[in-house]
Amino acid sequence: MLHDPNRVYVFDTTLRDGEQVPGCQLATPEKIEIAKALEALGVDVIEAGFPISSPGDFQSVVELSKAVREPIICALTRANRKDIDSAVAALQYAKRPRIHTGIGSSDMHIKYKFNSTREDILQRAVEAVKYAKQFVEDIEFFAEDAGRADNVFLAQMIEAVIAAGATVVNIPDTNGYCLPDQYGSKILYLKENVKNIDQAIISVHCHNDLGLATANSLAGLINGARQVECTINGIGERAGNTALEEVTMVLKTHHALNLKTNINSKHFTEISSMVSRMMHMPVQPNKAIIGQNAFAHSSGIHQDGFLKHRENYEIINPEDVGLNSADIILTARSGRHALKHHLERLGYEIDRLNLDQVYERFLIMADEKKTIGDDDILYLMSDTEEGAVKNGYKLNLLQVLCGDPLSPTASIRLEYDGVEQEAMATGNGPVNATIKAIQTIVGKDITLKEFTIQAMHGGSDDVSKVNMKVAYEGKSYVGYGFSTDIVKASANAYLDAMNKFI
Repeated sequence: MLHDPNRVYVFDTTLRDGEQVPGCQLATPEKIEIAKALEALGVDVIEAGFPISSPGDFQSVVELSKAVREPIICALTRANRKDIDSAVAALQYAKRPRIHTGIGSSDMHIKYKFNSTREDILQRAVEAVKYAKQFVEDIEFFAEDAGRADNVFLAQMIEAVIAAGATVVNIPDTNGYCLPDQYGSKILYLKENVKNIDQAIISVHCHNDLGLATANSLAGLINGARQVECTINGIGERAGNTALEEVTMVLKTHHALNLKTNINSKHFTEISSMVSRMMHMPVQPNKAIIGQNAFAHSSGIHQDGFLKHRENYEIINPEDVGLNSADIILTARSGRHALKHHLERLGYEIDRLNLDQVYERFLIMADEKKTIGDDDILYLMSDTEEGAVKNGYKLNLLQVLCGDPLSPTASIRLEYDGVEQEAMATGNGPVNATIKAIQTIVGKDITLKEFTIQAMHGGSDDVSKVNMKVAYEGKSYVGYGFSTDIVKASANAYLDAMNKFI
């Protein structure tokens, strides 16, 4: 691996560390689908699995090695020959194979996990690297629980495994214990005290037990590490791992760090959704970068500032992570500016509305419904009784007579600019008769292009939502109407579309 001093290599372990989470196990075809998405994302290394752990994991590494050609394919082992032999066999089809082997480095692990001594652990580490090096050139060594390891012994271990052939040295904060300054200092200590450190890339692998995984990884990178190990959505054992999308967007946002990755962040939303769906791990709404609320603004003060200038309240462009735009969430805390934004987006001409009256009715609805969606706004605007529409036709009366053997007949009274007009028409149905009566009053050549009816919630007593698209003088206009009466909803939808060009 050629090493650009400002380049940070991204090592993704979603399919190994992430898949160890209970309930997140994947079949091989699912792993291949995610691996191909990771390849498109631009990750440098994919840790494909732990081959010795199960036949399924072994086969997944084999198949991923065949399916993915650009990233390095990495297989995890413990520091013993049996594990390494299994990894070598699983990686036989990999274009760019890597073996990831290692052993505990903290006195706690040495004593209570291995019941051993520093001297013995050091020997086992060196032997594992030398053995793996016979088969694969690219060897990564992990010093498990390095976050709690004695720095002097850790430096001795790292120097020894690099001398034995390690090309990457992983300094994991396995239990998410370190504070960022502690972890950053540990990386800097290794940079300054390991004589052959320039012969390997330092990698950071941080867990999120105290919510510090991203912060610790960044501290490590700032102090000289050049590979970051992470997962999509930050999934992983216990509280998870460093989130790939978080650490890479920090580097992309903070140009002064002068650190860069090969990640195409526009794929984040898509791959986050894929991993969440396949691994049955919902993403918390307030999750940085890819949570559903990450680019949602609901405070009136924030909405106003955002609409005046996006960067008032956004440091990342949503398009950079694969979203079309930010969300302005309408709640009772939203101001007129936010409501005006949504009305304009839905095609209403603000200068033709009494915005103050619309906003008063909006607040009443928002107090009752908490969050207001597009259908709610359209329903709100269908009620013009309080003068929401200053100009245009208003329905004052609708009477329909129909039934076998009667011909459907509609009587209608419209008000325009303070003047009422009445008309009657027959049609092949009550809606058709109503539209004909409206056309008699308006006297314009309007063509109905689309007409759909749906219940807003369900049930025979529900409010009906009618969508109509009409054409007038070569242009199309969409209108919406709401009522428990389908005919009235249809009349309101037709008038709503018509009022947009009258």
